Amino acid sequence: MEIPIDEVFGAYLEALSPYFEDKPRDVTEENLQARIRGKILMALSNKFGWLVLTTGNKSEMSVGYATLYGDMAGGFAVLKDISKTLVYRLAKFRNSRAKVIPESMISREPTAELKPGQKDQDTLPPYDILDKIIELYCVQNKGYRQIIGKGLDSKVVADVIRRIDSSEYKRRQAPPGPKISHRAFGKDWRLPITNRYKG
Repeated sequence: MEIPIDEVFGAYLEALSPYFEDKPRDVTEENLQARIRGKILMALSNKFGWLVLTTGNKSEMSVGYATLYGDMAGGFAVLKDISKTLVYRLAKFRNSRAKVIPESMISREPTAELKPGQKDQDTLPPYDILDKIIELYCVQNKGYRQIIGKGLDSKVVADVIRRIDSSEYKRRQAPPGPKISHRAFGKDWRLPITNRYKG
């Protein structure tokens, strides 16, 4: 099933143009596309009784690299506790049994596909580094100094920790998902989301 969103996106932009006229395009317009797709998927779910699977993985959800009411829309977050690097390992393992996942999905650079030429690494550190920091901070409960003591760049570690702490409000709104790690987001990991909390 393929449902184009061009006309709907155009209608949103037109409706908002009086309010956005002096503002340059930014992540707002990018997120509108994800939100339109989310609303269409939820409409199909509602009409046909289907369960929408949220596509965000643990790496993206940890640092808020997901759109509320967009790619976070759904009833079950199947990759909620599965890091991006593990997603790739699982995909390669599955294909070693029978090629069911297109190779292009595994070999291309990760992208949110919300603007031309966009790559995840424009915003985030490489996933192998990001996932190490997430594992140390969120699963093993290590602090900033302990993490940089493992040889990771101090600025990158500080930025990732800031992103993780400031994205709690998004994770609270995510659908449930399986737990496969020692410490998953949700009841195992909760931060305050009020009073300008800083971890």
